[in-house]
Amino acid sequence: MVSDAFFTPMKTLDKSSEATQLSEYCRRVAQQAKAASVELAQLRGETKIAWLRQAAESLRAQCDTILQANEQDLEAAPGYGLTDAAIDRLRLTTERVDAIAVALEQVAQLGDPIGEVIDSTVRPNGLVINKICVPLGVVFFVYESRPNVTADAAAICVKAGNAVILRGGKEAMHSSQAIVEIIRSAATETGVPADAVQLVDTTDREAVGHFLRLPESIDVAIPRGGEGLIRRVAAEAQMPVIKHFTGNCHVYVDTAADMNMATDILVNSKCQRMGVCNAAESLLVHADIASEFLPRAAKALEEKGVEIRGDERTCELVPAAITATEEDYATEFLGPTISACVVGSLAEAIEHINRYGSGHTDAIVTDNLTSAQTFTAQVDSSAVVVNASTRFNDGGEFGLGAEIGISTDKFHARGPCGIEELTSYKYVVHGSGQTRK
Repeated sequence: MVSDAFFTPMKTLDKSSEATQLSEYCRRVAQQAKAASVELAQLRGETKIAWLRQAAESLRAQCDTILQANEQDLEAAPGYGLTDAAIDRLRLTTERVDAIAVALEQVAQLGDPIGEVIDSTVRPNGLVINKICVPLGVVFFVYESRPNVTADAAAICVKAGNAVILRGGKEAMHSSQAIVEIIRSAATETGVPADAVQLVDTTDREAVGHFLRLPESIDVAIPRGGEGLIRRVAAEAQMPVIKHFTGNCHVYVDTAADMNMATDILVNSKCQRMGVCNAAESLLVHADIASEFLPRAAKALEEKGVEIRGDERTCELVPAAITATEEDYATEFLGPTISACVVGSLAEAIEHINRYGSGHTDAIVTDNLTSAQTFTAQVDSSAVVVNASTRFNDGGEFGLGAEIGISTDKFHARGPCGIEELTSYKYVVHGSGQTRK
């Protein structure tokens, strides 16, 4: 929440007045974040650790308050058309609140890169050139309706020295407000500026556009949610955006693959959680082993309720498969459907992935080291996996602690974005009176 009263459109105001009020509210929040970011850049690591630990302790102590707020969100959820799965992700329990607290404590234990000397050189003229790790500044984070993400994002941004403006979904507004109030109170108690964490208190979708037009106060925007939201942010933002649009991830089973391993990896990649960005959406199988592997894979997927949409050869080997379209190979299904294609070579598999994939996560299953090396060198994705599930492309699984999202961009940040990805660097130069000739 922000320091001043949050924006609430007045019925007596006309549309123009409401728009002006909303614009002023967004600008005020951004300016408060910018001021907090200046303080954060100088904050000692011990202070941030104390804040995270106090916030975790307070979340546990005020669990009942959080659960009461969450109950309000759950009661309203059917009116928003949420599915049972979405409602389950929204639901908090004592155990889930404790898990949020544990996540903050884990972030507290991570190293603090701010102020670290990345590189240092002494020039022939005596100038000392230091390359220093610094925060990005202010992060505008737009995300889906999961209360734990509110706490995770606040923790990881502030740990990296950044102020964060949180714009969560309306479905979790009460839960997020309760969490942020507790986190801000802990900040005040431990010497962290409270405006380092602010929750946008209006559900007006136009607020997002206003924030995206404030590059003088906001340094980076990070959208996390559906493709439509991410494309909107990327199109409207006047500051850099860390993002990925879709997760059209592949599992390629090479001619030298262990069949049992390949089946296990495929099923886990696709079925462990189907509605996430690092779930497999496409299966590629080398022609030399297709007649043996595809029926086995189809049976394992059928047991999980997964429909296969394949090319002509796949449909010959799997009678239950339906013919795939060109669009199917480029689709992120986020559900019980997978595309499949038989390829004649490793090179054909790589070409297929680079053509239809989204640059997120792609895996090869093979016992051939040369094939693995070729695949990892030529597949242009944020994470390339050898003999393991695509589901491992995750900040926690990579040992980064919490993550704020996964990037498929190539500049600055790529893959899971943890603390280091929320930093930049600057050169600090020390001289003794040198002038350039």
